Amino acid sequence: MPGHTACLAHLDEAACGAYLTTLAPGADIDHRSTPFTEGLLTRLLDALRDPATEHPRIGTARFDGASFTGPARFDETTFSHSASFDKATFTHAASFDRVTFAGLAAFNQTTFTYSVWFNGATFTGAAAFGQATFTGDAHFCGACFTDAVQFPGATFTRDVTFAVARFEAAKWLGPLVCGGEVKLDHAVFETPVTMMISAGELLLRRTRWRASAALRLRFSEVDLAGAVTEYPVTVAAEPIPFTGPGEVALSEEVLGGRDAGVRVRNLSGVDAAQLALTDVDLSECRFVGAVHLDQLRMDGRTTFSRPPIGWHRRRLIPLRWSRRRTLAEEHHWRATTVRQHTPGQEPSAHEWQPGPHHPDLSPTPGPETLAALYRQLRKALEDGKNEPGAADFYYGECEMRRHDCTGTPWAERALLTTYWAVSGYGLRASRALASLTAAMIVTLAVMMLWGLPTRAPKPETTGRQVAAGQPLALTTDTPDHRHPRPSQSHRYLGSARHH
Repeated sequence: MPGHTACLAHLDEAACGAYLTTLAPGADIDHRSTPFTEGLLTRLLDALRDPATEHPRIGTARFDGASFTGPARFDETTFSHSASFDKATFTHAASFDRVTFAGLAAFNQTTFTYSVWFNGATFTGAAAFGQATFTGDAHFCGACFTDAVQFPGATFTRDVTFAVARFEAAKWLGPLVCGGEVKLDHAVFETPVTMMISAGELLLRRTRWRASAALRLRFSEVDLAGAVTEYPVTVAAEPIPFTGPGEVALSEEVLGGRDAGVRVRNLSGVDAAQLALTDVDLSECRFVGAVHLDQLRMDGRTTFSRPPIGWHRRRLIPLRWSRRRTLAEEHHWRATTVRQHTPGQEPSAHEWQPGPHHPDLSPTPGPETLAALYRQLRKALEDGKNEPGAADFYYGECEMRRHDCTGTPWAERALLTTYWAVSGYGLRASRALASLTAAMIVTLAVMMLWGLPTRAPKPETTGRQVAAGQPLALTTDTPDHRHPRPSQSHRYLGSARHH
């Protein structure tokens, strides 16, 4: 390949200085397998610095297999053609802030043992980080990817941040493994993309998808607060580990012994009309603030939280909570109203789970808001033919209306309380059977105490005998029911008097 080639580490000072004087801004360089100290890298970049911009400008750059044993600062460097760092090793911090990669940027199998920064970097060509290893934090804040982006088999031990990044032509993001957080807050995806991510947390707050997207996830707690979905977006749990190059399963050791399931914990501010959730855990998800929840698609094994288990006491009456699907916001409201779980204590399965504002009731959504949430999600489940789940949400809606002292009139709340006590809003067969049995017992008791008439009374006509020629006045009336035999109460009372 044309360009300047030299193993700088093996040159004496005079030869190294002579080589550096031959370099000019925009020159091609080839320093494969070269060990760089901080000072040596600084001298190399200074030799390539453009006087007009005061920033290094390099043509084609080859750093394959190079080792950077000190801090590596490539800030504001322009790579006019391809730049290859395949299998390079950075043992200290590496900084590529505001770097421009006009061609291919290759970091395949590169090892970053400390933090690395690509903030504000522009990748005009393809960005390839296949099987790269990031031991420290990785920062791509505000980076712009105008071509394909590939992280197949990349491993991030700690956090990776793509906040405010722009993906203009990315078809794939991943598969990658991250032991910490993958932050895509305020990122923008311009084209259809498939994201394959195994991560402890996936932050998608105010992320914008201007085309369809498929999020195939593992291990992740997902925050979608304020995300903008202009086209269908699917969030699905992947049952088996992702495979990297060569169809080899990716190692997920950095995630420890965590549950491989996917938990969506926030949908506030999301327009759910274009959102589909498959096989995800919604037991801690906050829905308040989301719109078009009645159009949210929930497929597969989608789970919600449950009421506290075991018995509890209301005054002197022992009660158990009815088993049903509940929203996390109902847990937060009930935990606040009963003043349970003081801060600093681990919540118990026998208690309602407190919310982020516990024990402050004012910012906690109340029954009126929760009733609307249950109503919209009930319709979403009905449209998905999930009748048992829809029935649970109907129960939750009625419960919230029964407790709503501001939006529900007292007469309606009284009827709801009766409906709840008699049959569990028509959904609890055992309670309805118990109410029917009680009604039958009361009816039998009334019959035994007061009895029933054997026949209907006949009309009777009464009058007075008058002298001949005088007008006759007759009155016809129906007498009161009379028992043909003493009633049970009379017999009981009479028997008691005889004794």
